[in-house]
Amino acid sequence: GFLFAEKCPTLPRTEFADVTAETYPLGTKLYYECDSGYTRRSGQYLGISCQSIQQVASWVYKEFECIDQKILLSTAPMTELDFTQKPERNAQSPAPQRRENLSDFDQKDFCGPPKTIPHASLRLNKQYYVGQVLHFKCQSGYDKQSPTSGTSTCKKVNGKIIWTHLDVRCTNDS
Repeated sequence: GFLFAEKCPTLPRTEFADVTAETYPLGTKLYYECDSGYTRRSGQYLGISCQSIQQVASWVYKEFECIDQKILLSTAPMTELDFTQKPERNAQSPAPQRRENLSDFDQKDFCGPPKTIPHASLRLNKQYYVGQVLHFKCQSGYDKQSPTSGTSTCKKVNGKIIWTHLDVRCTNDS
């Protein structure tokens, strides 16, 4: 049966801070976003999800590619005719994840960093699950007060799901 991960409350907003995560609990969905000037191939799905596959937390990828819009425009009329290409068989299997220094927690329940896709960046979903650790770092130019970086963890305390207190204050006060 699918384990329904418990959702975290809305993340307290931290202005002028970049939020990253190194590991993601089961149930997490992330989305790729093509960089400006690039667009995804039509019909491709930009989401990935962290699922338990044979008792190991793994990202499930669909085929996804960001292509240069200039190329896209120049080849658009041609592509209609090209039905002879056979789909590559190896495109479907998820790439093995590199597991670096993930030994301090259980690999059954957390996915590591997703694979990078050329010309795409990952967007953190707004929905997090219990166990998620987020790293906050002040954007450059906004780190007037220390500490300028820290982490907040979503955990269950006495039956209530909370984000641990984050001590980062990023301001642009001159």
